[in-house]
Amino acid sequence: MYFTLTFVNLTLCLGEGSKLFTCFVSTSYSGVIDVQLVLYGRNDHETCATGKAAEEVATTDCSLADAQFIVRTRCNGKTECELNHSIFATDPCPNIFKYLKTTYTCIPAKHLVVCEQSFAHLECDENQVISVIGADFGRRDGTTCSFRRLSSKLVNTQCISPTNKVAEKCNGKNSCSIRAASSVFGDPCLETYKYLEVAYTCQGKWVL
Repeated sequence: MYFTLTFVNLTLCLGEGSKLFTCFVSTSYSGVIDVQLVLYGRNDHETCATGKAAEEVATTDCSLADAQFIVRTRCNGKTECELNHSIFATDPCPNIFKYLKTTYTCIPAKHLVVCEQSFAHLECDENQVISVIGADFGRRDGTTCSFRRLSSKLVNTQCISPTNKVAEKCNGKNSCSIRAASSVFGDPCLETYKYLEVAYTCQGKWVL
């Protein structure tokens, strides 16, 4: 499959609320997010400076060291991802007006969503093997895997728990199955009905 990478740049000023990243490639392949660059802090005097006092935008060497890790962990491998400033627990420069700058692209991948206690089946064509981009066991909305479920089990939509267990079990294999269960991934949110979300590609064996 041939595709052209398009890079999207987003800036979120402090206090603006949230922004949604979204990807779509084709009807046969989902586009999933691949975060390239992240800055949380300030590296110029102009961005998000309207109406701010000079001292609020004076610093241009402010950045949170693990901002890229936080955003990549939260968003990579998903078809959409919501970001806001609350995901950062550390303030890299108090009293300075900060912003979040993110550059991401959408890459074609197979995308699976499997309800809790069901099995996720990852499979590639002959002579190809699985390469997991990202996986998350939890709940990010109130509608996925909600059929015949108590509303009280669907309330917590901030249950985000990225996991490496799918990659550890499936990478390099032609096919692989894994159960979407707390016994496998741990329970990131008690009393919440969860689901497993997986994005992966199929690559030639020689690539890996």
